Amino acid sequence: MGKTYARIDGRLRAFIEEQPMFFTATAPLSGDGTINLSPKGLTGSFAVVDELTVAYLDFAGSNAETIAHLRENGRITLMWCAFQGPPNIVRVHGRGEPVFRDDPRFKDLLGHFPGIDPTPHGLRAIILVTADLVRDTCGYAVPFMTYDEDRDLHGKRFGREDDASLSAYFGKKEYIAQSIDGLPGLPLPLPPSSV
Repeated sequence: MGKTYARIDGRLRAFIEEQPMFFTATAPLSGDGTINLSPKGLTGSFAVVDELTVAYLDFAGSNAETIAHLRENGRITLMWCAFQGPPNIVRVHGRGEPVFRDDPRFKDLLGHFPGIDPTPHGLRAIILVTADLVRDTCGYAVPFMTYDEDRDLHGKRFGREDDASLSAYFGKKEYIAQSIDGLPGLPLPLPPSSV
């Protein structure tokens, strides 16, 4: 039913890269803290960096729970489901970090995402994840669903912003600079991009 993999390559890598959507899960260390689960999409915003490292673009939104949790403890799980074709679920359990726009690594990491223009999406960070455990499971109960296309609403909404207005937008949101549980979130004002 389930199998553990030593690396992300071959059939496993192809499966992950073909999925139009994945999920991220993080949690604070506090036993009564808020667990976060987020869907991620937008074609071209995910990349396999090497056999044990994956990354995705963290775009503007109404909170920064994943960033806050990673800054506190680094724990993250990513999950992909086959909604079409043979059933499969793949999870990457690992350690993650937000690489912010003023980080010297940012420009090189951004080179792993040639299939998307991040400009209209309010790119805040690149989430870099090193795998500790890679497993798949059957996915027999996951329903068939069809992928039609990416929504264009995110790019339309945040494409109107520049760094200053995006920082102002984030400053008005309750859970950007700090998490629901009060952990440090996205550093504000938004640092200028190093690209």
